[in-house]
Amino acid sequence: MKILCVCLSTTIQRTVIFEKLSLEKVNRSTGYIEHASGKAINSARVLNQLEKNCAQIVCPVGKTNEKYFLDLAKKDDLTLDFVETDGNTRQCWTLLDKSQKTTTELVVSETSSFDYNKAELKILKIINDLIPFYDAVLLSGSRPKGFSPDLYSLIAKITRDNKKLFLADYICEDLINTIETTVPDFIKINDEEFFKTFNASKTMDEEELKNAVTQKSVSLHNMIIITRGEKSTYAANNGSFYECPVQKVEPVNTTACGDSFNAGFLYEYLKTGDFYKALEKGTWCAAKNAESEIPGSIYQ
Repeated sequence: MKILCVCLSTTIQRTVIFEKLSLEKVNRSTGYIEHASGKAINSARVLNQLEKNCAQIVCPVGKTNEKYFLDLAKKDDLTLDFVETDGNTRQCWTLLDKSQKTTTELVVSETSSFDYNKAELKILKIINDLIPFYDAVLLSGSRPKGFSPDLYSLIAKITRDNKKLFLADYICEDLINTIETTVPDFIKINDEEFFKTFNASKTMDEEELKNAVTQKSVSLHNMIIITRGEKSTYAANNGSFYECPVQKVEPVNTTACGDSFNAGFLYEYLKTGDFYKALEKGTWCAAKNAESEIPGSIYQ
């Protein structure tokens, strides 16, 4: 089984651990860990834990801290094809408060005047060359400024033209543009993102949300998955509704739970073709990730 993970929001993630975190005070950590990250990269790490070498990453990397990022990727045995861009790969800090069992994420965006047109064409060529050898494409995360608004829909079209499965975990304009040209086989977003993307009322009750998800899957003839944090996951497969309970765990780091869900879901669906089993596997991976300090990991 081979899955191509496309991540445009490449990240260097530093997870800093505190016994107790207090705002507006000096806080001293007990330690920190660093990882190559970004939504689809987190998914790739989990996929490779489920089956060695089943995931391949395609991503841009800032040339200023390129070696740093690549060394982190190598440490986790992540295989990637990258395109060099100007400036830095962005950095994120996750603050873990062990006493409160809370996770706070700080995202430091990079700005650049770099012309992304050539980088974009290189990314599309890499995907086009690799995709015949893969079973599915997982595209997740926001599109950085500089990349064109139709990039995500172009990646979806390449996937569909090659008759591969496509999982989309992104929102708003990029998702709507994709749907207009190539409907993803799977859309996985959370409830707030569903409301925002499809102009649905945030005040709808649970029954109304179930109906909205189900009807959207009918109109798109696809599979839609709506994660809801600690609440059960709602999903629909071309009009058939499913509800999958979450697993109750003691959280350590909730960063990348959605990315871990994507990995488990897509892996199990490719393996069995069973939609509900895939939901259960995604839920299990998300729970295991929440128990780990490492973002995008089913190992503690």
